[in-house]
Amino acid sequence: MTIRLFSSFALLSFSAALSAATIQMDSGRGAKVFESEACIKCHAINSKGGHIAPDLGRALDRNFTPASLAGTMWNHAPVMWATMSKEGIAKSNLDEQAAADLFAYFYAARFFEHPGDAGRGKRLFHEKTCDSCHGLTASPNPAAPPVAKWKTLGHPIELTQAMWNHAGPMLAQMQSRKMEWPQLTAQDVADLLVYFRNLPGNPAPETTFITTAGTQGESLFASKGCTKCHQAGTLLSRGGLEGKPLTDIAAAMWDHAPKMNTAPAHFEPHEMRELISYIWANQFFQVGGNAEHGKKIFAAKHCSSCHDNPAAGTPDLSARKEPVYGSTMISVLWRHGPQMQAQMKAKNIRWPRFEANEMSDLIAYLNAKRKP
Repeated sequence: MTIRLFSSFALLSFSAALSAATIQMDSGRGAKVFESEACIKCHAINSKGGHIAPDLGRALDRNFTPASLAGTMWNHAPVMWATMSKEGIAKSNLDEQAAADLFAYFYAARFFEHPGDAGRGKRLFHEKTCDSCHGLTASPNPAAPPVAKWKTLGHPIELTQAMWNHAGPMLAQMQSRKMEWPQLTAQDVADLLVYFRNLPGNPAPETTFITTAGTQGESLFASKGCTKCHQAGTLLSRGGLEGKPLTDIAAAMWDHAPKMNTAPAHFEPHEMRELISYIWANQFFQVGGNAEHGKKIFAAKHCSSCHDNPAAGTPDLSARKEPVYGSTMISVLWRHGPQMQAQMKAKNIRWPRFEANEMSDLIAYLNAKRKP
């Protein structure tokens, strides 16, 4: 399946601690950066691109964050620079915004779906009683459009919106027929989608993922009545949606609809995009590292030998006014890394490597160290 991803991930705060953040991540811009920075000459995204280095669409997992990307890039930077030099690839400056956009592009390529099974999807379509109203090309219930007319199969957010809006009328019909509400897991949704997308005469659609910056999400969260029961700041943790693909979110919202005290509010497609961005996208910049451990890393990786030494001529990181994020570390590496490497070689210091959560801890320390 070809994946065409144009998404904007906003840094939208649920807490005062994040209220000053302004970085927005846009995977559409990130796709352009991936080409303009010549990443595509070595790396591929889901088999599209070079084959010298790993396919970044296949290598990422759902615990991937800007901090973990920064750690990975720091670990492999000397090899990357050597390869670029060998291939005659010029290294341009990568500012923090471009680094954030690159992350959005990498992450988006692997975010949206669980692997599905068409055979299970076919069984589920019957077992969950979907076929009692919906047919494949013609429906038993004239008010229920057949699958062949569904236009949301390649649009995860539009599918979520359609499922949500469908829940109210469907619940009324099922109650009148004394039928139980069909619960769906994320895997169920994925299996059904694969089945629908591969039906004869219904060619698999190109998957398009579009989100907005989510600037209207907070007002929608209130106007749609979500605040009557939910607190926005705890929705991710209580709902278990953090880091989940959209099939999980769609399943969670589907299962939630019949449990509500009032009829589910109606959403237009653009409204669902705003709401999902608001609820979900801020997680990427919540680093959550251990500053005390980060202080030890700062010393152990020899960062302090230059950055805490005024005579070294390197920036005093405590003087930085803006918060440090994973995208900050990626940008610093790309713009200043070769010079850092040369200085470290001159001092016989090994290039630093970061394991597990060490980059997150280092970022937490740098934020604790700064004096805004």
